[in-house]
Amino acid sequence: MADVVPLRRDPRGRVRARPPAVQRAVEATHAGAAGDSEESDESFTAAGIDRREIRKLKRGEYPVAGRRDLHGLTTKEAGPSVRRFVDDSRHKGHRCICIVHGRGLHSEGNVSILKTRVRECLRANPAVLAYADAPRSDGGAGAVYVLLRKT
Repeated sequence: MADVVPLRRDPRGRVRARPPAVQRAVEATHAGAAGDSEESDESFTAAGIDRREIRKLKRGEYPVAGRRDLHGLTTKEAGPSVRRFVDDSRHKGHRCICIVHGRGLHSEGNVSILKTRVRECLRANPAVLAYADAPRSDGGAGAVYVLLRKT
């Protein structure tokens, strides 16, 4: 490497200097975090999972093997219930499950508190590969399809 000579810059300015890869990755992360929080909340893929899985989930291409309805539960009860349901479903060998959390139409301010809590639990669970809003025919924004890791 001692005899390596750097190339001269293009005098016509055709080649633009690009930031290092690490800096680009950090900028992309900050841009995603600063973006639409609702957009990032409606779907999720774990690291290394293809984004096409989200499209398959949204279209309902995975057969739903289990369903859990959280209506009537408090946020305190919903977290352990979701974790238990995901663990049981994975133990049974289910690949895709549906969790119905509701849209929050009867909550204070018409905000779904359970929706936020459920998605926090799903993001923290290592068995969850991806999730997306269920198709409109199966609950839409009031339900979430979850793709689980194979056992």
